[in-house]
Amino acid sequence: MHQLTYIDVGIVIGYNVAVLALGCWFFRRSRSSERFITAGRSLPGWAVGLSIFGSYVSSISFLANPGKAFAANWNFFVFAFAMPLTALIAVRWFVPWFRHSGEVSAYEHLEHRFGPWARSYAVVCFLLVQVARLAAILYLLALALHPMVGGEVWVIIVLAGLLVTIYPFLGGTEGMVWVGVVQSLMLLAGTIACLVTLLVRMPGGVSQIVQIANSENKFSLGSFGASVSDSTFWVVLFYGFVTHLQNFGIDQSYVQRYFTARTDRDAGWSVWLATLFFIPVSAAFFFIGTGLFAFYQVLPERLPTALKLTPDAVFPHFINTELPVGLTGLVIAAICAASMDANLNYCATLFLCDVYKRYVKPQASERESVWVLRLATLGIGLVSTLGALTMLLLLHGRTTLDVYWRLVGILSGGILGLFLLGLMSRRAGSRSAMAGVTVGIITICWLTFSPSWTTLPVWARSPFNSLLTLVIGTAVVLGVGLVAALVGRFGNSSNEKKGNN
Repeated sequence: MHQLTYIDVGIVIGYNVAVLALGCWFFRRSRSSERFITAGRSLPGWAVGLSIFGSYVSSISFLANPGKAFAANWNFFVFAFAMPLTALIAVRWFVPWFRHSGEVSAYEHLEHRFGPWARSYAVVCFLLVQVARLAAILYLLALALHPMVGGEVWVIIVLAGLLVTIYPFLGGTEGMVWVGVVQSLMLLAGTIACLVTLLVRMPGGVSQIVQIANSENKFSLGSFGASVSDSTFWVVLFYGFVTHLQNFGIDQSYVQRYFTARTDRDAGWSVWLATLFFIPVSAAFFFIGTGLFAFYQVLPERLPTALKLTPDAVFPHFINTELPVGLTGLVIAAICAASMDANLNYCATLFLCDVYKRYVKPQASERESVWVLRLATLGIGLVSTLGALTMLLLLHGRTTLDVYWRLVGILSGGILGLFLLGLMSRRAGSRSAMAGVTVGIITICWLTFSPSWTTLPVWARSPFNSLLTLVIGTAVVLGVGLVAALVGRFGNSSNEKKGNN
């Protein structure tokens, strides 16, 4: 293990200073709430697309995917397979619908359709998911930087949390999108640097990596069987489809970016651009994890025994010990870049539109609205940092990706099912939607907690893999809502007939 050189430190500091400078640059341009939220609807599609790509490739992907491939196989790469289909659906229906609706909040529509409770429910779920997401990002960043810079992990989490909160506080959505562009370029450069170094350091090159990986079945995409309790190919595929559809279709952090694009065509192109970048880059991350497994099989003395029990820490160890001077700094800067997409401005937008103006002060002044946006950004950044510190205390040997995806399954709460219910059934009203959500929440709680309830008989525990929590929760909300609407229709018809008689 070596200490960072002045060159590496300079690269890392230079990148972070540049990010803060961008935030300061856009500070004057984000003094109105409209500009803070939509960037004046003036951004090119390629910039919005790279920003969306950067959201997908956070440090959760940069560090957790190699950790997952190192510990297991390519099963979770199947997550990317469903992305093109969901991108097609989003570009065809969701993007034009949101842009023509004029509602910057992705969840205001739910109030028009089902009542205030539906809007508030979706907002709470989204904010909780984003706090969990940023907490995981900060935790992984600290885990990566700790062996390189030393010090206490919790100190790194606090400093990183401060950094990822300041620039969106200053620059608003426009600053976040352009930082996302820089972030994406850094991610691509860092990924290429790691791949090249790994192939050069591997004694037998690519062929040796492939040989070792094949012998250990490391390229497996998972079982194609019908099991619902294991992480099979189909389980991950269905999880990926629902997650991508939720991201592209109803996630505030994506919907708000659609509004920043100049035209509908630019907004649609941004979705396709993100998809085209994500799939090969995701494959590169999994190949890095597989390559690391082969590398430390050939050179086991270079990996401390303790790190074998913490898969997420293996890649940072490789970066710190194997990359040459200069490239180490570049990759650390890329990891920092992967952590910059905090989505804090999008959370702040929801807080202003769906909480403050909806329940506290509907006629808030322009100056007051801007300050609510900025203070909400700070507040959510603080809560997320506390969440990362909690992860530091609770995660012991489990990969962050497993924990994060389980949290998403719990917290998303079938929001997509509620949206789909509104789109698929004109007859579904507030009561039908509430019935769907109620049964959906009960189902999600059963799926999540029953496997660990030893007091329950085996037959009463959920047999489903945790990845299916989001899938089943969405299906239950939609299905129960449709049935309730149908029953209500027949009930109303019967009452009308009785009244006529």
